[in-house]
Amino acid sequence: MREILAPYKARLEALGWVEGRNVQFLVRAWDGDAGSMRLQAGELVAAHPDVIVALSNPAVAILKPLGGNVPIVFGMVADPAGSGFIQNLARPGGTITGFTNFEASMGGKWLEVLREAAPDTTRVLVFMHPETAAHKEFFGAIESLAGPLKIQVTAAGIHNSAEVERAFAEFIASGSRGGVIALPHAITEVNRDLIIQRATANFMPTIFAFEAHAYAGALVTYGIDRSDTIMQTADYVDRILRGTRPADLPVQAAQKFELVVNLKTAKALGLTISPTLLGRADKVIE
Repeated sequence: MREILAPYKARLEALGWVEGRNVQFLVRAWDGDAGSMRLQAGELVAAHPDVIVALSNPAVAILKPLGGNVPIVFGMVADPAGSGFIQNLARPGGTITGFTNFEASMGGKWLEVLREAAPDTTRVLVFMHPETAAHKEFFGAIESLAGPLKIQVTAAGIHNSAEVERAFAEFIASGSRGGVIALPHAITEVNRDLIIQRATANFMPTIFAFEAHAYAGALVTYGIDRSDTIMQTADYVDRILRGTRPADLPVQAAQKFELVVNLKTAKALGLTISPTLLGRADKVIE
């Protein structure tokens, strides 16, 4: 998400925070590797910042025990209460607040949309990060809906590309081809192209959470506008820098969701997308 940095700084400048005059930015990016995350989180905390913006569940999980009294504003985080980051959405307590992306029920929505896009799907491989509490909730929602839909679901806990490759090999060897759900996380983001390439090569329809994944070749995506959610954190950063306590800022849920369908991928998979699904799509890639 490096492309969001310039407009993010511009948003804060519009709020009165001008880089080099009354604010400094320290930026760290990681590729899903927990060791790298911990190292960079330690560097950020050691710099004694006035506020930290964290854009994923694993980032907040690593920063929380290190941050002490440093306010943390999160974006792109699922189930922050269940993950132990806050007390509740209305009164987060402590030093952490921000903007959520998905509730647990989204797991079922992703399965429904995948099935609608590829009606013959009877098996689904779910890529997830097993240590992320929100992913367990997503998978629970997927399992609950899989029975009534007569779909067999398989959880593939992954931490690296080798585990992605192994999960595909084992799933393909165990039965007929199926579909893929890639739960939103740094690890599925880093391995996005690999997941899409392997799935498409094996005629497996894929669903991801964000629009960029559809443009990368996923069959369909359903989720929030990431840029919009991240930009909202600037308003909380502004308020905290002006003296508001994070505990007094309620966690806000995403309101805008987008459905994107890639007809190029559908053609490569030999699928015909229903007019009903196309009619609901916010964007169609042709």
